[in-house]
Amino acid sequence: MTAMYMPGATAVGITFDGGVVLASEKRIAYGNFLVSKNTKKTYSLTDKVGATIAGLVADMQILVLQIKALTKIRKMELKRDVPPNSVAKMMSNLMYERRFFPLLTQVIVGGLVDKPAIYTLDPLGSVLPDDYAAVGTGAEMALGILDQQYKPAMKEKEAVDLAIKSVKAATMRDSFSGDGIDVLIITKDGTKEFTEKL
Repeated sequence: MTAMYMPGATAVGITFDGGVVLASEKRIAYGNFLVSKNTKKTYSLTDKVGATIAGLVADMQILVLQIKALTKIRKMELKRDVPPNSVAKMMSNLMYERRFFPLLTQVIVGGLVDKPAIYTLDPLGSVLPDDYAAVGTGAEMALGILDQQYKPAMKEKEAVDLAIKSVKAATMRDSFSGDGIDVLIITKDGTKEFTEKL
């Protein structure tokens, strides 16, 4: 019998005063084989909502494509921005429908319409709201930093620095994580993205 390798990753999400920051590293590894050093795991879903994901690449890509399409349809129906809790619920429904053959991903959905919000989803679609979160094989190391240093109503620069620091800490100890950090910042003015080299 062959062992199935679940790909590792580290992804974090943090709310701050006026927005959300999502960050993930860029490495894809199956078992002890490094597949890619340049994989995108942080996505902008709408103008005000994004997601960062850990797990199987194909599953995360199909989930993002489906959610982007559903949010566009929902925005046309509502004639206003789709809030992050609605995006998280749509994603949860998709994942729960597949519960007997699940999408092997853990997701952090974050954004703002009225106020910043973050939701963590497991492969079966459970939705857990929080102020900050980490998923993936490096989550324990990232949460060690986040639990110590997160403060409510942080400024944008503090939150971005903390997100980078927590993912860096995970890449130091988790061999499945590394090769740079993608950062997505969502505020009322829109989204900003950049990549931090390690």
